[in-house]
Amino acid sequence: GARQQIELCNESLMLEKLPACGKSFEEMMKKVDSKKWCNLTEFIMYYDNFTQCTEREANNASCFWPNPLVEGFITGIHKQFFSNCTSEKVHWEDPPDEILITLILIPVMLTCAMITLVVWCSKRSDIL
Repeated sequence: GARQQIELCNESLMLEKLPACGKSFEEMMKKVDSKKWCNLTEFIMYYDNFTQCTEREANNASCFWPNPLVEGFITGIHKQFFSNCTSEKVHWEDPPDEILITLILIPVMLTCAMITLVVWCSKRSDIL
């Protein structure tokens, strides 16, 4: 039968081409006020172009995308531009004991009331 030729990933070619994607992204990010770098809506198109560029260069080098080398490159770009962007974590606390006890007891009491009603109705089936 026919043999398929398998192309191996040319990692050195890919690593040679990826910095052009980073440079292009850097040039586009200069158009965005650095105070707005944490607001994705301000640069989503630039970031999309950047990821498409990295995918294109990986594919041109016969490499899968994403792969560990591309991920490392993208992580470097993230560190360069978004290292000051942190998500504020919400600190969850239990409600005060009075509210917590009420929230627990209401379903328990309703369950008991429903069981009592079902048992009472089943004993009085002759009237229904």
